[in-house]
This record gives sequence, structure tokens and C-alpha cells, in this order.
Amino acid sequence: MRCIIVEDQPPAQRILKKFIDEVPALELVGVFSDGIQAMEFLNAEPVDLMFLDIHLPKINGLDFLKSIPEPPQVILTTAFSEYALEGYDLNVVDYLLKPFSFQRFLQAVNKVGTKQENGASGNGNVPISEIYVKSSHEHIKVLVKDIYTISSDSDYTEIHLKNKKILSNEPLRHWLDILGAGQFYQVHKSHIINTQKIDRISGNQVLLTDGSKIPLGRAYKEHFLKSILQQ
Repeated sequence: MRCIIVEDQPPAQRILKKFIDEVPALELVGVFSDGIQAMEFLNAEPVDLMFLDIHLPKINGLDFLKSIPEPPQVILTTAFSEYALEGYDLNVVDYLLKPFSFQRFLQAVNKVGTKQENGASGNGNVPISEIYVKSSHEHIKVLVKDIYTISSDSDYTEIHLKNKKILSNEPLRHWLDILGAGQFYQVHKSHIINTQKIDRISGNQVLLTDGSKIPLGRAYKEHFLKSILQQ
């Protein structure tokens, strides 16, 4: 995704540049200190994603966004939480409250993937094609189609692929929010499954194509069966 930064504070610019550089799916094509400069670029070049600060010189970020006839996807970045509601009214992808972590940055970028592929708001109801999993000091790219299950084990989660697993400090709820319903369902308090990997359902177990057996929790069974049988 071709992205630009619209931010007047050099420290904030440096952080965003660093984070963008660590995500191969992102290509930084411009950094601007105010909306006027950014508008000139948007009128001349294609842009998929804009990281937009709210407090800018000349024109604030929200007014600038309202002035763009066909804006790219937008992630707002600001130190002030009171603008969140107005930002979402403008259909922004996400609202990053400074200072934000790299993992929170990744979560926002993953939402952009959902919106781009489906031409709709990134509400998490349609799965994205890839995620970046923070594991120890690495950020590992994982194709969503390769995930079999995501399981909770005390203080971390395990993302299970065919021949390996990746440990993450994120809770199970985090992955369910990002991957959304429709393909991934929580079937037990400790397990999310990729429905594309189901071989069959037998009693209170879901058997996957790799031979693994996942318990189907009583609290999740009715909703899960009703959802997948309607597809």
C-alpha cells in the first residue's frame, strides 16, 4: 500500500517512518507537515493510506479530510482522545492515540487491509489476507489462509499453522477482533478455528484437515453450528 504521513512534529514523523519501514506491505511515498502540501500530492499521485495528525498548521486534520473529494483510507494519529467520535463519523479506519505501540499500529494497518479488499468499512466482519504476529523480538508475516487454530495458553496465544506454531502475547480476543467472523469462530473458551480447515464435526469436537481435534464448548456450540450451516 502506498502511504503518506501528514504530521507536523518531527518526533512523530520519525516514529511513523520507523513503523512503516518495518511492514513490508507498506510503501512510504511522502511526508508532509500540513494539509496544503499533502493535497497537492494527493491530486497528482495515487495514495492508498494516509496517516493523518489532527492538530496541523494552516488547516486541522479533520477539516482537511472533509475537503478531500475522494480521500484514501485514513488512520488518524493524535494525542487528544476527544476527537475520536468525529473521526469515525468521517469513516476513518482507526484512531491511534499517541503514544501508540507498534502492535497497536499493526492492528490499525490490518484494518486497512479489510477495507481495501472489500470496499467497505473495516468492521472486522471479513477476514484479511495476512497478519503480522509479534513474537519475541520479531514480527512474523502469516498468511491467514494458512492458520488452522489460535489457542490460548495462560499468558499467551499460539497461532497454529500446518507444520509450526507461533507464540504471541496478544489475547485470544485480539485475534478474533482482527480476523473477524465468517471464516474464524471461537468454538471454546481457549480456541478459535479457521472454518476453511474443518474436515468434520463430531459430537462435541471439531476435526480439522491436519488431523487435530478441537473441543466444541457448550457455550459456543449453538451459535457456531447455526452460523456455519447457514453459509
